[in-house]
Amino acid sequence: MKRSTLVIGTGAAAAAAALLAWAFAPRPVPVEVARPDRGRFEITIDEDARTRLRERFTVSAPLAGRLARSALREGDVVAAGTVVARLSPVLSPLLDERTVRSQQARVQAAEAAVLRAGALLDRARVGLQQAENERVRSEQLAARGFVAATKLEVDRLAVAAARKEIEAGEQERHVAEHDLEQARAALGAVRQAGGASMPFEVRSPVEGRVLKVVQASEAVVALGAPLLELGDTRRLEIVAELLTTDALRIRPGDRVRIERWGGPDALEGAVRRVEPSAFTKVSALGVEEQRVNVIVDLVSPHERWAALGDGYRVSVRIVALSVDDAVRVPVSAVFPLPAPAGDAPASARAAVFAVRDGRARQVSVELGGRNGVHAWIRSGLEAGETVIVYPPSAVLDGVRVRPRGG
Repeated sequence: MKRSTLVIGTGAAAAAAALLAWAFAPRPVPVEVARPDRGRFEITIDEDARTRLRERFTVSAPLAGRLARSALREGDVVAAGTVVARLSPVLSPLLDERTVRSQQARVQAAEAAVLRAGALLDRARVGLQQAENERVRSEQLAARGFVAATKLEVDRLAVAAARKEIEAGEQERHVAEHDLEQARAALGAVRQAGGASMPFEVRSPVEGRVLKVVQASEAVVALGAPLLELGDTRRLEIVAELLTTDALRIRPGDRVRIERWGGPDALEGAVRRVEPSAFTKVSALGVEEQRVNVIVDLVSPHERWAALGDGYRVSVRIVALSVDDAVRVPVSAVFPLPAPAGDAPASARAAVFAVRDGRARQVSVELGGRNGVHAWIRSGLEAGETVIVYPPSAVLDGVRVRPRGG
């Protein structure tokens, strides 16, 4: 065999071997990538809710008689002390001992209610003073860096809630004083022998709007019959029915965003109370759920939500956890690891695939939490690195990868 033929054959064999090696060599796996960043991380609890009045007042007939036709309609604004109904006796009432004693008992009960409202108002003032003292102490400690900013915010919200309690206490005392005045007037009407033809005027106990007119036409009504309902639509609260497992993560003072209420922007709110008693509710799928009412106060100015009324539907997003400067990755980049030996926490059993030198490297991370979009990485990964999102089954530790579109 000629030497040239041998060289050509050897070269062809080497080329064929190289071609076969290239053809069967593993190709880089195409993957989708993203870069972790730093920013605000929040875990929220989302639920539909409804608005309701903090106080509703039912105006009832203090005497049995003929009710004159009412000129009030739903939505009308009434001031405190405005005449909302007039009652005229059908016949001259019998001045018997039972009627007099019944009216006297009503007067005594109304006097006791005034005393109780005054005591509750005094307690609310003491609570405000205590909240003010706690806020001042927190501000002093926060200035020295001894308490977290969230503690100071909770104390400030506690002061605002205490002031709201004083407003509610003053309202309750005003209503109690009005009921006492009505009871005394009713007792005087019963005792008047010659005043049977004089109409008795029923006045509004508070300033607000007419929510419902129970009896609009002229009719004979009994003692205690409801005539109309009143309420101040400027004092709205929001009620959200949360699962008990979610409610355990909520504390009074937590921030709330109110969305899908009809306005262009979200409203701000704060959790005032998580009710201690739960109830059973059947879901749309027929599953029995244990839920509990969470009461939310509106913090945004009234001018922004003046159109809201009683019983309106809204959506609330309660912020259960908020971290300002957190390392965030897409939640689709995190996957669980097999449980390690010992009682290691669940946050230690997670990992991501980081792209380093063109290869996928499995990196164990410590999770601080996750929501529907991001996962909060406490340690194990820095912002600016490249991670694989939705890693396919072909991606393993050390496998060569190629970002799609790169």
